[in-house]
Amino acid sequence: MDKSEKFWDKKAEKYARAKISDMATYEKKLAITRSYMRPDMEVLEQGCGSGSTALLHAPYVKHIRATDFSQNMVDIARAKAAEQGIDNVTFERATVEEPGQPDGSVDMVLALNLIHLVGDWPGAIRDAFRMLKPGGIYVTSTACLSDSMRFMKPIMPLGRAIGIFPAVSFFTQTAYRDAMTDAGFTIEHDWHPGGMKAVFMVARKPE
Repeated sequence: MDKSEKFWDKKAEKYARAKISDMATYEKKLAITRSYMRPDMEVLEQGCGSGSTALLHAPYVKHIRATDFSQNMVDIARAKAAEQGIDNVTFERATVEEPGQPDGSVDMVLALNLIHLVGDWPGAIRDAFRMLKPGGIYVTSTACLSDSMRFMKPIMPLGRAIGIFPAVSFFTQTAYRDAMTDAGFTIEHDWHPGGMKAVFMVARKPE
């Protein structure tokens, strides 16, 4: 178990109890995502955390395979699904680096509040392209820390060493968009609510 996994395993219970700080923005992202969903869709969510968003999307698609590298997060998510009686979401432990998803096998990939937590984040974007069927949709929401929190970059390694910060990657919005198009995606929706909030993007793999 690496430091990042230990960090999120330790934070899982607190994370699951935390309230959404900006409900209006969250609900807008849900609505935009659902506008791309169909009842026959197979969806992969990477970095699903405690499962709340996957369970909210469940009524709109055929099946969601929701993954996280924290086993504690997965356990909490499974308990939520059982409590709510939702049976078309499968929660599994898997990493972004080893997603266990065949090429061209899903209609949509969700990576919400995830990409900035991945070391090889351009590789994660390319891998999403690989896993999607032609015409498939990639929905991401990520903090572009080189724009919003550049001042934190020098102290993040120390914070990670003492266990108060997770591992993060710093990149700009421009670099993020370029990585999407370099991977082959066409960007269909690009929204930044402003300030230090995450950039929300919907991209499509060409037919």
